[in-house]
Amino acid sequence: QVQLVESGGGLVQPGGSLRLSCAASGSIDSINTMGWYRQAPGKQRELVATIRNEGSTNYADSVKGRFTISRDNAKNTVYLQMNSLKPEDTAVYYCYGGSDYDPVDYWGKGALVTVSS
Repeated sequence: QVQLVESGGGLVQPGGSLRLSCAASGSIDSINTMGWYRQAPGKQRELVATIRNEGSTNYADSVKGRFTISRDNAKNTVYLQMNSLKPEDTAVYYCYGGSDYDPVDYWGKGALVTVSS
């Protein structure tokens, strides 16, 4: 079992920065990929960024060059550094964990990010 807890959401002005954190606990060795998804009002949940165990990353085109996903293995924490934020980045951001060998996906409860002046 894996638990994912997000933190760091909040209100930020356009052009500003925010860092989300996702603390993982439990059977984290089962996870090959962690990442962030987001869901804006009236839209489907979409991939933002992922990072695999070996460190490879993947980003949605809409956030490339602005967002950076990283991890701190000592703290069992994954981060999403969000720079140059735009109003369209406003969404609930969900931490994700998945395994190549297990169909079960793990999700955090979400952190609201609001980009507004």
